[in-house]
Amino acid sequence: MTDKPDLPTALDLPPVDPLPPETRKYFDICAEKLGLVPNVLRAYAFDIAKLNAFSAMYNDLMLGESGLTKLEREMIAVVVSSINRCWYCQVAHGAAVRELSGDPKLGEAMVMNYRAAPLNARQRAMLDFAEKLTLESHRVEEADRQALRDQGFSDRDIWDIAAVAGFFNMSNRIASASGMEPNEAYHGAHR
Repeated sequence: MTDKPDLPTALDLPPVDPLPPETRKYFDICAEKLGLVPNVLRAYAFDIAKLNAFSAMYNDLMLGESGLTKLEREMIAVVVSSINRCWYCQVAHGAAVRELSGDPKLGEAMVMNYRAAPLNARQRAMLDFAEKLTLESHRVEEADRQALRDQGFSDRDIWDIAAVAGFFNMSNRIASASGMEPNEAYHGAHR
C-alpha cells in the first residue's frame, strides 16, 4: 500500500522538519505494520507534543487493556464518527471494522447505520449508549448505565465505552475543522 505525499489536511501546517528520531521510528513502525502512516498522525506532526499526546491516548483507548474487544472499540469509533459525519474517521475506522470482523458488509453497515447491522444485544446496547453520549450526553442517567450492566458490561467497561466515544467526538471535530483527508489505501482495504 502506498500513500500520496500530499498534506493530510486543508490547513497549511507543515510537519516538524526533521522529525525527531522517536517520531520517525513511530512512523516507520506504522508504515511497516499498516502499510501506511495514517494521515491523522501526519496531520499532528506540526506539533510533536500534540502528536505524542494524541498517540498516547489513542493507543491506550484503542489498543490497551480493556474489557472491550478491539472490534467493539472500533465499532464505537465508527458509530460516533457516522453520527458526526466525519469523513476521515468513517473511512479509516470502517476499514478497521472490516478487518477485525472479517465482514465487509458489517463495516459498511456500521458506517451507514449501525441499526441495520447484524449486532447482538450487547453490541447494540453499547452502541446505543455511545450514540446517546454523542447526541445528548446531558441526558445520560443511571438507567443507561444499568442497561449496559444488564448486558454484562462492568463499570470499567462503561468507562471505556465513554472514553472511546469522547475521544472520537473530539477527533471528529479536529478532522472536520482541518479538512483531514483519509489515506487512499483505507478505501479499498479489507473488502
